[in-house]
Amino acid sequence: MPRGNAHQSKVHYQGKDEDFVIFVDDVKAVQNWKNDRSIPLAQVVSGFKIFVTHKHGAQNAHDAASKQVLENEFGSHNEDECMIKILERGSLQETEAAERQGPKNETMGPRQAH
Repeated sequence: MPRGNAHQSKVHYQGKDEDFVIFVDDVKAVQNWKNDRSIPLAQVVSGFKIFVTHKHGAQNAHDAASKQVLENEFGSHNEDECMIKILERGSLQETEAAERQGPKNETMGPRQAH
């Protein structure tokens, strides 16, 4: 059974010391928010979590951003304020994970009748 095909939208912001990523519901939601700031952030972002990639770009592993990192980059550790700045200044990226084939759990050994 194929797995994957997950659609993922995110905003990548390249800061002076770190790269920041936030996941959003879709590109259209971000564009609508940029035109109408009365739309709540909850309808734009997929979760109120900011990630850092340690200057390895948007496609690398993501770690949670600490309050100190946010303070150093944005002058505030308030995640809502930082998300707004990332949404305003960051670049939108859409990806779709390729369909994957194969066993679900290889540790179970071959799945053949004996």
